[in-house]
Amino acid sequence: MFVVTADQHRSTESGERVDELLVELAPWNARWEAQIVLPLERTVGDEVQILLASPEAAVDLALTLCRTEQWAVGIGAGAVERPLGTSARASSGSAFIQARYAVERARSRTEPVPLVVQGDQPDAAVAATAVLQLLGGVVRRRADTGWEVSDLTEQGLTRSQIAAQLGITVSAVSQRARSAMLEEERRSRPVAAALTAAAAGEGAWTIAPAQDRPQSQHQDQAQHQEDPRS
Repeated sequence: MFVVTADQHRSTESGERVDELLVELAPWNARWEAQIVLPLERTVGDEVQILLASPEAAVDLALTLCRTEQWAVGIGAGAVERPLGTSARASSGSAFIQARYAVERARSRTEPVPLVVQGDQPDAAVAATAVLQLLGGVVRRRADTGWEVSDLTEQGLTRSQIAAQLGITVSAVSQRARSAMLEEERRSRPVAAALTAAAAGEGAWTIAPAQDRPQSQHQDQAQHQEDPRS
């Protein structure tokens, strides 16, 4: 199992955003409903927590939070005690303990990106953290123009459709995608998820296809046909 715990940065200065976050993540909850074991909730103060069944969901939520630059995020990968409580806050187990340690580390200034994985298999957790911090750095530095292309791609649009919607050329869409490192992110997410699964002790790590991403192989091929340089 995978526990994601997030703590808001400098809430006393910027104002607490937990209630706002819970509303903003409604589309995310709908998308990942099948993987949500215990829903996202406020645990204490400006902290939220969720229990997830898959590492892909944990990685996606962590990077979604990282995008805002307002949260320190810890992923705890490990076992949970059965029966579960009625909420994440009322549940316990190794994954919850690891998530607590992870978010404490993520809050520290020693981490280059406030995103840390801790798990029952420490070596895999270290590797997962390294890959996720690299992805987190990409996400945090992405320009608004890159996010426009990224968000529309996630909706399943081809580059021709994105170009029409944004009023730019297909070549310009491809340039934005390259600058935003969208393909690098897409290919790295399964690695991060596999390492996070390994951190939970879920067997030897293997890389599964990035099936959580809306872009299909057919769409990807069509985009490359539209712009050979992409």
